[in-house]
Amino acid sequence: MSRALLVIDIQESFRQRPSWELISDPDVAKQAARLVEHAREQGDLVVWVLHTEPGTGTVFDPSLGHVRLLPGLDPLPGEPVLTKTSHNAFTTTNLQQLLTERGVREVVVSGIRTEQCCETTARLASDLGYRVTFVIDATATNPIEAPGAPAGRSNAEILADPATLQVADVLARTEYALAGRFAAVVRVDDVVG
Repeated sequence: MSRALLVIDIQESFRQRPSWELISDPDVAKQAARLVEHAREQGDLVVWVLHTEPGTGTVFDPSLGHVRLLPGLDPLPGEPVLTKTSHNAFTTTNLQQLLTERGVREVVVSGIRTEQCCETTARLASDLGYRVTFVIDATATNPIEAPGAPAGRSNAEILADPATLQVADVLARTEYALAGRFAAVVRVDDVVG
């Protein structure tokens, strides 16, 4: 086993936020499920990662019950399910130890949010010496408000603001930033054939 698929933060917490209606791909779990099926067929390790913020009272607080995978994503016995409190999947988990113990040298990245937890994980994995494949259409994100934008705006106001970075721009920026530097940026169809 030299490759691992990382399924990062494809969790109910995000669907509980008002911003979910602006998500770039509400079917991201289906895309990730295609990768999971392929990884299992290839004998690759599948690692599930969930973001958690204990004691915050937010949708990422495990006590509220939303820190769980979206429907259609079901770990098999023996597939690690890690919880993290940082943006990347390494810093607050034993992911690197787990990958080292299993001889993994390549990671395939999928999940929510493209430019945040997924990109940060890909960059760190690259710096740690892993070969990284970033499956951009198995990630999802939201529009990003400009720094200093007023808090509490509606989704319509966020979208209408010309200073908002729209999802297509976020995805393109991530692809430009990673490709050839930190990862091979591919599509699900490139991986599953």
